Amino acid sequence: MNYLKFFRNLFLIIFALPIYSQLSSDECIEKLSIFAESAKIKNYEAAYEPWKIVLDNCPTLNVATYQYGELILKDFIKKSSNDEEKKRYLDELLTMYDQWVENFPIRKGINQIGKIYSSKGQAMLDNGISDKSLIYDTFDYAFNNDPNSFTNPKSLAYYFQTAYDLFKTGSKIDLETLFEKYEELTEKFQLLKTDISKNIDIILNKEELGTPLTSREERNKRIYDTNSRAVSAYLQLIDQLIAKEATCDILIPLYSKSFEENKNNSLWIRRAAGRLDGKDCSDDPLFVTLVEQLHSLEPSADSAYYLGILNDKQGNSEDALNYYQESVSLQTDNYKKANILYKIAVKFKNAGRRVSARNYAEQALSFQPSLGQAYLLIANMYADSANGCGDTQFNKRAVFWLAAQTAIKAGRVDSSLKKISDRTAAAFNGRAPSKTDIFTEGNQGTSIRFSCWIGKSVKVPNL
Repeated sequence: MNYLKFFRNLFLIIFALPIYSQLSSDECIEKLSIFAESAKIKNYEAAYEPWKIVLDNCPTLNVATYQYGELILKDFIKKSSNDEEKKRYLDELLTMYDQWVENFPIRKGINQIGKIYSSKGQAMLDNGISDKSLIYDTFDYAFNNDPNSFTNPKSLAYYFQTAYDLFKTGSKIDLETLFEKYEELTEKFQLLKTDISKNIDIILNKEELGTPLTSREERNKRIYDTNSRAVSAYLQLIDQLIAKEATCDILIPLYSKSFEENKNNSLWIRRAAGRLDGKDCSDDPLFVTLVEQLHSLEPSADSAYYLGILNDKQGNSEDALNYYQESVSLQTDNYKKANILYKIAVKFKNAGRRVSARNYAEQALSFQPSLGQAYLLIANMYADSANGCGDTQFNKRAVFWLAAQTAIKAGRVDSSLKKISDRTAAAFNGRAPSKTDIFTEGNQGTSIRFSCWIGKSVKVPNL
């Protein structure tokens, strides 16, 4: 038996109310100072009693009551010796979140409701609350009332996971709502990725100039890299979930049924067209209808891009290129511009137009240096061209060195891609000439230029 906890709880039951009722503001401040000092060094056992006194008697004293309270109670939940004890502290934590919103909904002029209630939903999920509907409602309230501060990628992903679970059980969430929720959350994830990329790009530009990073910048870079990996991982999670439901056979009837009531809703049309394009359903007449309607309602970078796709499919290459260029010119945000340029690059790659694909990928990188996917795209095109670039077998295989070098860049600028970039580079290096081949050719340290569309050189490694 944990006697310390027993006597602490006994103390609270017998003496708390009389003592609490007599607390002055100075005493509240003193108790806050006591529990804060203990909590700072993670001595949560010592922090609990003075923290509880402050929470019950001075709930509006300082937001630190709730910030440290969350740490204290999560530690107690983790160390609970039985289910009853765990439930007691969990109930205390969930109630505290409500008090937090009541007393400190805004901090430094910024709304905190989304952050607090998403933390509450995550705590419910992490600690075995079985009512998925209640958890979803908590996440949903946070997102709908304050999406700006609902930024935790794990909670955003599990918000969708909970919606998906409810959909699968046939309760509360229908298919259309599920897709709407997916679109909302992927847009949120894209905003998070953009914010991280902006910070990373500042550092990349500084490194490119050869300027040493400060210790603070080095630390920040590690944080940005960690956050980038987290966002990418959780976005992948919801993509995997929706992939089970988002097929052309499902999407086309769904959007066809809802088109008439949403034909003047440009947001709905843009999302529907984007989903059909993303799932390669753009051959269906519905895609044409959506694109034309979107362009008539709201000519934009998105609608011009989709018109480019339509013309590409119809073999109107020149018109398609004009629409793609229009799409880029209509977009004023550099990161959204980079995304459009990358998507155009992918389209050209798939069409076998490698020069155009690389040009667009490089343009994308000029607007977003941290867009590692663009490097992977170029690297794969180099590798695919090996047989057509080189006048000897050695020179043909030398293309794989260039492909590997390009793939490595992806992981350097985007840490979320490091594993795949390292794997890709290793595979390409494995197909390049061996040390024995280099020794036989006797060309170590020389440069090989590729006269094909690549038009670049690579240096033969030294033995």
